[in-house]
Amino acid sequence: MIPFSILDLCPVIEGATPRNAFDNACDLAQHAEALGFNRYWLAEHHNMPGIASAATAVVIGHVAAATNNIRIGAGGIMLPNHSPLVIAEQFGTLASLYPGRIDLGLGRAPGTDGITARAMRKDIVGASERFPQDVQELLAYFEPAIAGQRVQAVPGSNLDVPVWILGSSLFGAQLAAALGLPYAFASHFAPDELHHALMVYRQRFKPSKFLQKPYVMVGCNVFAADTDAEARHLFTSLQWQFVNLFRGAPGKLHAPFDDLASRVTPAELAGVERALVYSFVGGKDTVRRQLLQFVAETQADEVMIGGQIHDHQARKYSYQIAAEIREEAAKAVA
Repeated sequence: MIPFSILDLCPVIEGATPRNAFDNACDLAQHAEALGFNRYWLAEHHNMPGIASAATAVVIGHVAAATNNIRIGAGGIMLPNHSPLVIAEQFGTLASLYPGRIDLGLGRAPGTDGITARAMRKDIVGASERFPQDVQELLAYFEPAIAGQRVQAVPGSNLDVPVWILGSSLFGAQLAAALGLPYAFASHFAPDELHHALMVYRQRFKPSKFLQKPYVMVGCNVFAADTDAEARHLFTSLQWQFVNLFRGAPGKLHAPFDDLASRVTPAELAGVERALVYSFVGGKDTVRRQLLQFVAETQADEVMIGGQIHDHQARKYSYQIAAEIREEAAKAVA
């Protein structure tokens, strides 16, 4: 059975602060480590009241310090927002502090709205177009320095920092294949191109010093509870968060609703259902069936699980159920 990993957006719930979100992230990462999850990734988003991981490298260091063995990384760093040298230095620092545990996933989107993107990087369009070149520049900073090299990443040079390409379209799939890098698809919120992108990546993959054969990670959401009804109730927090995104009014993670359908239009609900189609919601038996079918359909090498659940203990329990499903499936295969 393939590895399961966790994607954490450091949710800030209504009535709480980013500090509460950081405390929960450390607690959840420790829980994930004990349950045998493979990685714990955090994502870069900006100007989002409900997401606290904007300074992603800083939060990664905070979580890595609270854990011992689980890999900690970025899922991902939105490279057009940054200089490749700065990211190489940040992740070189993390890799020096936590050797053998740091991953760097790179995305091309800004991770925010257009106005905020321009506030971070004035030439955001040009930076996005330079993404392939910036990825290669960043990779070069992790290589051993050569004689006469004027610019080095310190720390960073000659460090093993695995780099991933993240994407939700064919662009990232093609780039990851051309560079021989592992590829993670954001099917947990942008599912439309999933199967096409995986096919392109696998067909066009070129072996490299980083990777000899394709390696795919796919994203999904898991909302698991004791009953299907309870899980569906928990899921309304994420659904409402997406409704607010569609309305251009992102906010903190709301408590679950009993009457979500009365608060949204049919068009909004249809849009949310389409975006979150790879969300597996229910009791253990229901989630097991959905999750294992997803693995079979994608033939993924790894699954990255998100779970924007308002109640922290319910969130931990949902991941516990996911870990149990994986363990039971692994025993069945064995």
